[in-house]
Amino acid sequence: MTNLHPLSALLQAHRSIRSYRKDPVDDALVDATLAEALHGSSSSGNLNLVSVIKTRDPARKARLHELHFRQEMVLQAPLVLTFCADTFRTRQWLAARQARLGFADLISWHVSAFDAIILAQTTALALEAQGLGICYMGTTLHAMGEIADFLECPENCLPVTSMVVGWPDEAPAQRDRLPARAWIHNERYQRPTSEDIDAHFGERERRGWERYRSMGPQIMQRMAEHGITHLAQFYTSRIKYDPDIFARDSEQLLELMRSRSFLAPTPSRPGPGEQDGPRNPPLA
Repeated sequence: MTNLHPLSALLQAHRSIRSYRKDPVDDALVDATLAEALHGSSSSGNLNLVSVIKTRDPARKARLHELHFRQEMVLQAPLVLTFCADTFRTRQWLAARQARLGFADLISWHVSAFDAIILAQTTALALEAQGLGICYMGTTLHAMGEIADFLECPENCLPVTSMVVGWPDEAPAQRDRLPARAWIHNERYQRPTSEDIDAHFGERERRGWERYRSMGPQIMQRMAEHGITHLAQFYTSRIKYDPDIFARDSEQLLELMRSRSFLAPTPSRPGPGEQDGPRNPPLA
């Protein structure tokens, strides 16, 4: 058998871990891993528009447990990392140097949020390489304002994702993914036919339904109460990713971004030697 490249082996070993041992995670190891992850991640303009907030204190984790919809792994894992899109620090630097203020707009939100996600994934791989387990929490997006307030984030700084970290106390099976032919395109987007959809999703539907059935009768009973007979119906049902809740939370997210100065226009005057008018594209 051909030996796998170490990175390939690491990627194939990835699991989302939701059960953790009580053993602590060394803080020096976490800090060193985060520092290496930042150096090993791409950053738009090398501005490093990110911040990571570590939460270890049991009382503070208890509050995050509430904000993350009471997921037990928040209490069980010794560490929670919250990755933030942060242009506040850069804006403070600009102001201190009498530079034109910027980075308080929608594009800057995208740049900083994507930088934070890139850093989070590099960190996840680096932690897994140390034998640690991680699990992302999408609940961050539905409680961004409350989490930001709790973590005392300033304006122009918002959490975009969180993960629990600890030593695994389970070894779950690898989750299935869509086959490569469903999402890798050559030259241009290839619109799937109905036959393609059946072929691409068929095995995932079967395995996903079996997975939920294995969780016990309670989840299947809830599905039956909601008239759910198919995995696709479950995913947009009121007990999974409810489109009505997503629409409501999306409106709240827009208002949050306005209140945190990510959607507010930034008045500025031309700096020395600059004039108003057409701009050249930003340098990478």
